[in-house]
This record gives sequence, C-alpha cells and structure tokens, in this order.
Amino acid sequence: MAFVPGHDDQFIWQSQRDGYNHLYLYNTDGKLIRQLTKGEFIVTEFKGFDKKSERAYYMCTALSPIDRDLYYVTLADGRMKRVSGDSGMHTCYYNPENNEVLDVFSNVNTPRKIKLILPNGSDARTMLTAENPLSDFNLGGMKISTLQSVSGELLYTRTYYPPVMDSTKKYPVIIYVYGGPHLQLITNSWQGGQGDLWFYYLAQEGFIVYTVDSRGSGNRGKQFEQSIFRNCGNAEMEDQLTGLKYLKSLPYVDSTRIGVDGWSYGGFMTISLMTRFPGLFKVAVAGGPVIDWSMYEIMYTERYMDTPATNPEGYEKSNLLNYVKNINGKLMLIHDTNDETVVWQHSLMYLKKAVDLGKQVDYFVYPGHPHNVRGKDRVHLMNKITDYFKQNL
Repeated sequence: MAFVPGHDDQFIWQSQRDGYNHLYLYNTDGKLIRQLTKGEFIVTEFKGFDKKSERAYYMCTALSPIDRDLYYVTLADGRMKRVSGDSGMHTCYYNPENNEVLDVFSNVNTPRKIKLILPNGSDARTMLTAENPLSDFNLGGMKISTLQSVSGELLYTRTYYPPVMDSTKKYPVIIYVYGGPHLQLITNSWQGGQGDLWFYYLAQEGFIVYTVDSRGSGNRGKQFEQSIFRNCGNAEMEDQLTGLKYLKSLPYVDSTRIGVDGWSYGGFMTISLMTRFPGLFKVAVAGGPVIDWSMYEIMYTERYMDTPATNPEGYEKSNLLNYVKNINGKLMLIHDTNDETVVWQHSLMYLKKAVDLGKQVDYFVYPGHPHNVRGKDRVHLMNKITDYFKQNL
C-alpha cells in the first residue's frame, strides 16, 4: 500500500482479484476510485509517484511475460504509458525530484546498458554500454521459443545448441527443470550468469540443453500459477512432456538419449519425470529433492497443497516413495548435509526405499552446505553433474 503524496485520503492498493496483480486507487473510506492498471499482465513492482502526484510508476510484464518494463499510469484517468525502451529486462529507479529514470537494461543480445531516461521515454544520457565479455568464445546458439500446453496456455522455452550443428547427427538432450512457484527460468535477459555459462559449456560438450517454464512458475498470473494447487507435480509434468514431445519431433534429437536435471522443486520434478514416466528419460540428476511433501516446511507446502488431512490424495499422488519401483535408467541424488529447507531425511528415505526394493541409485553428499552448493564447491558440483551425463547419456 502507498499513500498518494499530498492526498492523504487516497492510496494505491495492489491486488490479484482479477487474476493478475494490478494497482487500484482507493480513498480512506474504503471506496474504490478506479482500477489503475488492467490487462493480462502483472505489476511486478511499484516505483512511486511523480512530484505532482499525477502519475504512478511501476514495473510490469505488459509487453511480454519474459520482459520487464517501466510504465506510468495517470491517477486521474488510468491512462498507461510505457517509459522504458528496447525489449528486454529493465531495472528502473525513478527520481521524482529530478523527474529522471535510471534504467539498467539487458536482453539476450545486450550484456548491459545503463541510461538516464526522461519519463516520456526519451534518452537523456547513456552512461554505460558494456562490451560483450564472451565475444571471443565460440559458445554456440541460444534460442527462446514458445509452445502451447495441453490446456492452451503459452509456454516459454529456451534451447542451447552446440557451436557447430551437424544436420546429419543426432544429439543427446539435457532438460533442465524447476517448475515450481515464484521462479521464472526464462527471461529476455543476458545469458552470462554462472548457470547460463554452464549450459553453454554443456552445449560445447555435445549436448542440447532445453528448458520449459511450465505452469506453476512465476510471473504469469493466478490461473497459470495456481494450476498446481493441491496437485504439485501434475500440470508441471504435463508441460514438461509437451516439451519432450516437441524435442522428439526434431530430426537432430536422439530420442533414446534424453536426460533431466533439477534442484529443490526441480529435484522433485526430475525424480517425478524419471519414475512416474519410466523409460522416457535415460539419465536423471536430482539435487536437494522434495520426496514427501508432508515433510516439507509448512508455510510453503500448505500454501500450495493444503494440509495432509484435507488433501490426502494430493499428498499420496506426489509422494515419490510410491514410484521408486519404477526406476529405469541412471539416477543420481545429491544432497547437502546442512540442508535446512529440504531436510536430509528426504533423500535418505528414498535411498532406504531403493535398497528395500533392490533398485540401484547413485548418491553424492556435500558436507557442510545448506540447501544449495556455493563457493568453490559449486565448481565441483557442476563437474559432478556434467561427468554423470557424459558417462551415462
């Protein structure tokens, strides 16, 4: 909530009442004056008011779910205008005193550009245009595309290709998955982070790396995100299998050599895909996986699954111990001994069940780390996963 400066009887309230997070102008009597932003997009951040309190500035996904842009809306009539420039991910800082915006921008082709822009969108001054630090490397290709889910939603996908694609050759594929709430893996931003460079490296090693932001992932509105409610691991897997079907239709994909990798919710998804659809994936690596949602932290689990007492079917269906018997292929679990989020007992229970059923599972532990592996040990983790796919896929 933000009170309108100079109008202490008016404030802006954010709500998802129409299925998307939007701005609403109220008075202090609780009367709605008007809905300020409308449409099938979400407001991701409220930035403040201009000096005269005539406009409200905000970041949103109006142009595309994979972009972030700065807009303003006039309080008097709800007229919206885009302020930021090129398509991509903008991080904007608005200064009402100088009536200027500091815009930090990148997209898949632009490492970073920092500009001062005026609220009408015109450039005041370019402060930095970063050089491409990867220009001397033969990284291979990267492409963002879309698919349609079985229920009609638009799904964003991202593919990393080997540097030299041979049209007569068939390539193994690693699907990198998360699929859970709040996280959006695919954005129109510079792919120069640690994870992105690892994907490029895997492509250099001869793999195609593929990702689908399935239903349940963030910044797409209530219906898209709430499709997993009480049934974690179902709609998301439908979308991952839609991606798999697309991959298998490509002449350069070896459909007998498909792997899957993910951490945390992505670890849960990885094992789910491997064991609830046995035979589709040859190799899987699951880090910090949720095995049984009844053992995960309450504030998260009950938000998306309700309680075990009110949703026993959902908890039973998503419990990965029920599918250990279906292991068919090479599966490696990785866990951290100090994991305070997905406690160590999750993977230990899974190992015990595998032993009881005579199923072979590879296992690796990182001593002293919490829910993810950081610092220099992160290099060890990435080498561990890379080697596992090279040896088995």
